[in-house]
Amino acid sequence: MRTLVWFRGKDLRVSDHAPLRRAAAAGEVVPLFVLDPYFFAPERARELPHRMQFLLESLASLAQNLAHAGTRLLLVEGRSDEVVPRLARELAVDRVVAQAWTEPLGRARDRRVRARLTVPLELLDGELLAAHGAVRTGGGGPFSVFTPFARAFRRDVAIGPCLPSPRTLPPLPEAARAVRTREVPTLAELGLTENPRLLRGGERAARARLEAFVATRLEAYASGRDLLGVDGTSRLSQDLKFGVLSPRTVWNAVTAASAEAPARIEEGADKLTNELLWREFTHHVVDARPEVLTEPFKPAFRRFPWRDDEASWAAWRDGRTGYPVVDAAARELLATGFVHNRARMITASFLTKHLLLSYTRGEAHYLRYLTDGDWIQNNAGWQWSAGCGCDAQPYFRVFNPITQGQKFDPDGAYVKRWLPELARLDAKHIHAPWLAPALSLRAAGLRLGESYPHPIVDHATARERFLATAKAALSPS
Repeated sequence: MRTLVWFRGKDLRVSDHAPLRRAAAAGEVVPLFVLDPYFFAPERARELPHRMQFLLESLASLAQNLAHAGTRLLLVEGRSDEVVPRLARELAVDRVVAQAWTEPLGRARDRRVRARLTVPLELLDGELLAAHGAVRTGGGGPFSVFTPFARAFRRDVAIGPCLPSPRTLPPLPEAARAVRTREVPTLAELGLTENPRLLRGGERAARARLEAFVATRLEAYASGRDLLGVDGTSRLSQDLKFGVLSPRTVWNAVTAASAEAPARIEEGADKLTNELLWREFTHHVVDARPEVLTEPFKPAFRRFPWRDDEASWAAWRDGRTGYPVVDAAARELLATGFVHNRARMITASFLTKHLLLSYTRGEAHYLRYLTDGDWIQNNAGWQWSAGCGCDAQPYFRVFNPITQGQKFDPDGAYVKRWLPELARLDAKHIHAPWLAPALSLRAAGLRLGESYPHPIVDHATARERFLATAKAALSPS
């Protein structure tokens, strides 16, 4: 049997890859990645600079791993719904196999491809820990609250072992060697330059990150994951987004470590697996309610009177709000393609509740610059922070950026890393420099309104404005 293995942007690995294993067990294998202009047209690539760099590195890694196994990754330019059916026909394959997606755009693409194929398109699990439908309420419906979902998942779903990487794969069939293919595009070809601050893409780099996390940070993960100034998070989000690690690989690694040293590791492992279950939950919600990707989960928020204030938007986007922890997050995003999760929550709350700007603007900005920019995850995070999402924080909870900074960045290390103009300010005033005495400001070489802005809003005033606006907009009429 000849199988076309259609790699997409969420499964760029050879380990724990069900489509590749199924194809290899049945006979001839034709690995394919389509360089679709939806992502790879230069004008589109420049809109996604950090994701594109990670994607290209991960593609190069995938091609290398397949070459080591004895085959070649075909990289073909064109629309997926045209290239896949054409190659399936020209190469006389018996079937096409790929990893299933949750995103509606991906599902629509798969329907178009299937309609044009004359052979079966088999979509296998792998993006998630469990297939859609594996976790249901007692009544058979989808969950809308995380805690009972997680409880049911842990009760009903058994996570099996990972599928091993194929040691060898058959060489490309003769017909496939004539396919017009190309090398992985370079950043320069797409009008981009390398950002050395980004994490490296590819399966080997991802496995090294996972191993380092389990060995050095998992033990303290439960207590350290919220601290902004320390390296306490897993830093695996982009690896899961692009599928250079499967979620099962991560789950099994941390649970195995916990089993070996439960007294030290169990709390961190429980917290990390809980984060993986949040990822499952957001996909579970979108599977049941795909419209949440384009409108609030809570219908009342459709009539919320978001403001249109370009000056406030620019200040938030560029890290010039006058609130240091908010500004540090903005600059970290632009510089590295990453934002600490606690900082994401603080800055998202600030945009939506202090500035009354729509979560959709922040969502789009983050999706553009995050290396781990995942439509489902990003949307869920922004709706949670705005209070309009599924199982979101209460809308009336408004994060205080001053006390949040003091609690999660007590010595100001995070702020000073991204706001060098505040580097000499003492920790007591680092999260509210406008409250610092003139002597402290002079000693820090800081001139408010010049080297660093005054706050663009007063926290207490902005909080009251939001609560009044929300009460009027969200109360039943």
